[in-house]
Amino acid sequence: MTFTTPRGPQRIVCLTEETTELLYLLGEQDRIVGITAYTERPPEARRDKPVVSAFVGGSVDRIRALRPDLVIGFSDVQANYARELIAAGLPVLIFNQRSIQEILEVLDTIGRIVGAQDATARLLDSYVRRLDAAAQRAARQTHRPAVYFEEWHDPMISAIRWVSELIELAGGRDVFASLSHGAASKDRHVTPALVAEAAPELILACWCGKPLDEAELRARLDPDIPALRSGQLHELPPEIILQPGPACLTDGLDLLERLIDGAR
Repeated sequence: MTFTTPRGPQRIVCLTEETTELLYLLGEQDRIVGITAYTERPPEARRDKPVVSAFVGGSVDRIRALRPDLVIGFSDVQANYARELIAAGLPVLIFNQRSIQEILEVLDTIGRIVGAQDATARLLDSYVRRLDAAAQRAARQTHRPAVYFEEWHDPMISAIRWVSELIELAGGRDVFASLSHGAASKDRHVTPALVAEAAPELILACWCGKPLDEAELRARLDPDIPALRSGQLHELPPEIILQPGPACLTDGLDLLERLIDGAR
């Protein structure tokens, strides 16, 4: 019997995009042996890595055939899928980050798992500097536009916590910020009447994996809502907003700042 010093997992399956993007940013992409179909960042991942899953399901046999020594996923939504993979004898790690700080902690943990502590520390330091700079810019604003962020339309779901926090950092005011701390999506359900009462000056729509149907949204909401009267309705790319990892802390935050500034 012999033993070797651990080098961290060498064959990783990423069930969500943020882990894939992080490993590429750290130069650890050779460890990735499978990705999700929703991967957009970086674009070369779709070219170089096999797609082995959707978000809530995939081929357990295909993943097992890749002989992964770690499968990494995100959120309670993947609980049943993770259970199937575990039952198949695979090592599975599921994170459930909801806030910006939790996103930073998860990125740090993944970096440590692959032995890239120094590179991860530098990357996270750059993110923290960006976040701090955004907070300082927001603090100088005399007007914070009221923002309604729609994550889904039926039922209507408002912003998850990290999106709500990004809106505040970008200089806006999430009209349903109090709901964003809910542990489940049902805790963030809203109604057309509540949106009308909140009178948002900016409506941001980012439906999970589905293009915005602007006609449906306008038919559902009160046309006298300030955002609809002034044309401040925008669709956001889900890969930079609803991905709790590098993208939302960089391109996502930048886009939110531009849109919120345009609503002042």
